[in-house]
Amino acid sequence: MDKLLGAIAKDDVMQALPTGNKAHGGANPVMGDLLSLLDNDDDVKATANDAADRAGDHGSSDMFKAAMGMLSSKKQQVVEEDIDEEDAVKKHKKYFVDDDDDDDDDDEHSLGTAAAMQALKTFSGGQMKASAEPKKSESAFLAMAMSEASVLFDQRAAKGKVASGTAKESAVEKAGEMAMKMYFKSQGQSQGGLMGMASKFM
Repeated sequence: MDKLLGAIAKDDVMQALPTGNKAHGGANPVMGDLLSLLDNDDDVKATANDAADRAGDHGSSDMFKAAMGMLSSKKQQVVEEDIDEEDAVKKHKKYFVDDDDDDDDDDEHSLGTAAAMQALKTFSGGQMKASAEPKKSESAFLAMAMSEASVLFDQRAAKGKVASGTAKESAVEKAGEMAMKMYFKSQGQSQGGLMGMASKFM
């Protein structure tokens, strides 16, 4: 994933990811903290406000809060889904490396995936180091991914590139889903976790 993260050291990727709180997560502490975050109204509100601050004029806290509500309602499905690693890298390259204006219409999956990957690049690049409290790190990463999606949607919509029927809220939700999956994979599950993903594309 050197092509994605540039000169960022691989160790920085893992240092940016929290180790979790065993009181919440058991064998998979980060997953536990992240899922409990989605079920706590105060955490949801704080994350939504953070995302709105990051997005500026491109998104409201109400929109981000609604997206997190959707994530909470389908969290078990997200836990069980894998990451299409090649597709994720391809989508990020299109929007954030090549700034591609091809004739393909952008949908929520493409925009959300690229936005989450850009958030990972920023997060793991040292611009957003992990908090001592895992849940705060997860909140910051989710907020970053969702705000990136909101901004990217507006940028592409201004160019007339967004597919008909694609809503900003859906792109924001997809970015949140991808961010959640990245955290789950960081726990060294089926394909070697985030570092397994990195080893394939760096």
